[in-house]
Amino acid sequence: MSTPIDLRSDTVTRPVPEMRRAIAEAVVGDDVFGDDPTVIALEQRIAALFGTEAALFVPSGTMANQVALASLTEPGDEIILDRQCHIFNYEVGAAPVLSGLQFNPLDGEMGVITADQIRPHIRPRDLHTPVTKVIVVENTHNRAGGHLFPLDEMKRIKALAESHGLKVHLDGARLANAVVATGITFREYVSCADTVNMCFSKGLGAPVGSIVAGSTETIKKARRKRKQFGGGMRQAGILAAAALYALDHHIDRLREDHENARRLADAIQSVDGLELVYPVDTNIIVFRVDEKFGAVEEFLASLREHGVLAVPFGQGIVRMVTHLDVNAEDIKTVAGLLGRLKPAR
Repeated sequence: MSTPIDLRSDTVTRPVPEMRRAIAEAVVGDDVFGDDPTVIALEQRIAALFGTEAALFVPSGTMANQVALASLTEPGDEIILDRQCHIFNYEVGAAPVLSGLQFNPLDGEMGVITADQIRPHIRPRDLHTPVTKVIVVENTHNRAGGHLFPLDEMKRIKALAESHGLKVHLDGARLANAVVATGITFREYVSCADTVNMCFSKGLGAPVGSIVAGSTETIKKARRKRKQFGGGMRQAGILAAAALYALDHHIDRLREDHENARRLADAIQSVDGLELVYPVDTNIIVFRVDEKFGAVEEFLASLREHGVLAVPFGQGIVRMVTHLDVNAEDIKTVAGLLGRLKPAR
């Protein structure tokens, strides 16, 4: 049976042989005791890359976001964020459940909330209301089709936060995609936040792991929260070795994913009845499927029969994501398939 062309997410990537070798040869210790040398090397590497004082390796992007938020807040505090962001939609209500936090979601434009939009929602200190404590930005933005958050707006949000004694958390799960797409450095983006998350297990192709970075004091708190949330790992160097390999070999190649996404978007636009919902900035393509192809589930089933996997992304909407396990030839195959699809009705 042939391997399907899997466009469900960039999380489906498999470690390349060289990454598997790095995993096998990793020098390890016990990370909860703080003596795994490969984890230490990864955390120091990220702190230098991001320009932060410290960093912490965690199992997932959700945990990275949650330990960051928990470290910046007290129970009962409020977080301002975009209504479509990952933390609000895809983390199972973790912030309220684990840290007693309240969301104040705003309606951004393609995932972008602005300083002017945020300003009136910063609560004055009052006995009766929660304390506004953190502003969250997501870059790139998943539900907005991999949209890039403008750096100038991030700077304005950081200045606003500082003027009100607030903190900024950057959910940069796909921050490497933003860096490659714009040429803006990691340091420039991270300078606009107090804490940042980046995933190694998406476009960077590692099997497991994310990083959260910030000040020494914040990361000390985050390390304790990681343990409290069940994220303390022992010989985690085997996973950190994969992340280090990804940093060395898989950042620049994200350009290929972006190019493949644009080719796929062009193919989608050429099919009558398929319509892009968002411009394609990076590696995520979100498009609307006309009813003549049947329900989205029928459309996806038809793709699946021909060896192509994608996911529903709302009423009449499909998402496809390019990654290192999908090459230009695969994109040509998918484009050809889309062009041959027949209406279901």
